Amino acid sequence: MQSSTVFSHFPGNTSFSSSLNASNVRVLRVLGIDPGLASTGWGVVDFSNNRYRMVNYGVVETTPEMTHGERLCAIYNRLQAVIQEYRPHEAGMETLYFAKNASSAMNVAEARGVVTLCLTQNCVQLGEYTPNTIKQSVTGTASADKKLVQDYVKLLLGLETVPKPDHAADALAAALTHIHLRKL
Repeated sequence: MQSSTVFSHFPGNTSFSSSLNASNVRVLRVLGIDPGLASTGWGVVDFSNNRYRMVNYGVVETTPEMTHGERLCAIYNRLQAVIQEYRPHEAGMETLYFAKNASSAMNVAEARGVVTLCLTQNCVQLGEYTPNTIKQSVTGTASADKKLVQDYVKLLLGLETVPKPDHAADALAAALTHIHLRKL
């Protein structure tokens, strides 16, 4: 396990940064991933002194006009850029659940493989969580619907609006789950 990096100042969210002692604060930076071939959501969350701060989030989108290999490369290359820019210590990702559409499940599995490869090559420890575990961790109930999960992501991160698109909000939920469930 990589150790947390020490920061003396946080840009951005003043309520988070003002609540921290400016000298040698331990901060855990987690990258959340919601894998998919058409849309792979990502979100970066900092955690320190039992407080969260959303750093950034987004989605890697690919189109059906791209070859299958081009789509996988686009996911890899964009995720590589996110890792280089934000330098996460650890990551959380939703596991593949069995869908009725086998070809869709295969595409998600391939996207997960590309994400796992990218994280491993960058020495970012990965925790993997079922959709129900993420729902339970973020909302307190495994039967939560997508809207409730997104509302809790907004609440836990102190955001004014629910992160959009949905895949980015799901990635932030994966990051929060990793923070909640990681082994210290």
